[in-house]
Amino acid sequence: MIWLVVLLSCVGLICAKEPLNYKVHNERVIGGSDAKPNTWKWQVSLQYDSYNDGSFYHICGGSVVHSSYIMTAAHCILSMVARQYRVVVGEYNLDKYEGSEQLIRVDNIVVHPNWNGDLAHGNDIALLKLADPIYNNGYVAIADLPYPDQTLANGFTCYITGWGLMDYGGSIPSILQVAAINVVAHSVCSQPEWWGSIALETMVCAGGDGIVSGCQGDSGGPLNCYTDGAWRVHGVVSYGPAGMCNQLYKPTVFTRVSAFEDWMFSVMGLV
Repeated sequence: MIWLVVLLSCVGLICAKEPLNYKVHNERVIGGSDAKPNTWKWQVSLQYDSYNDGSFYHICGGSVVHSSYIMTAAHCILSMVARQYRVVVGEYNLDKYEGSEQLIRVDNIVVHPNWNGDLAHGNDIALLKLADPIYNNGYVAIADLPYPDQTLANGFTCYITGWGLMDYGGSIPSILQVAAINVVAHSVCSQPEWWGSIALETMVCAGGDGIVSGCQGDSGGPLNCYTDGAWRVHGVVSYGPAGMCNQLYKPTVFTRVSAFEDWMFSVMGLV
């Protein structure tokens, strides 16, 4: 998973570098543990073929939001050439084929029209239309989404999921990781000692306790929160601090899904 490819304004943020080899999967949920198999069924591994030779490797997370659409972060898009991407749904262990996976090519990429490559500007969200629809094999589910414009209370506990390194410069897990992470309200996250003015109301902050955080490799993946009687994807991993990811007062920042649902439904033809 990757945080950013080219970003001119990435001082203090985690900027992406394309992995140098297939086995480096990027950085992971810090302070997490192995997820229970077949639990976070909407979690996606977004994979990229940088040399157009069929060698795909994991670059970002994502969420299944429709049988033909995946939601991820705009900064995960390294190229607008759809054939260079595939998604893997029903994935758990990146290093093993377990029979639960569906590998599907991407047919079209739709980046939010107001994304300008600056994480601090927000709008870090994209939809990928799949070449073939996902089928229900018992290991995949379409994510429930929050109500439009819904926000979460300070301290509300959600869960971040993804693949990547154990921590900054650490070891590489192959199994999907999960960690409980507490929401930091915008009124707190936007204070100067936190993220200040680059924490926008169209974002969700979570973490900042110096223990649990997302990291480079979790980009595009979901912030999973149990609200209104269901697990819902409230956020898309967007940015965090440069260097060590689990820094005090520098929580992981997510694109707030509830602020972009009108756009999403329009792209998917649901309105």
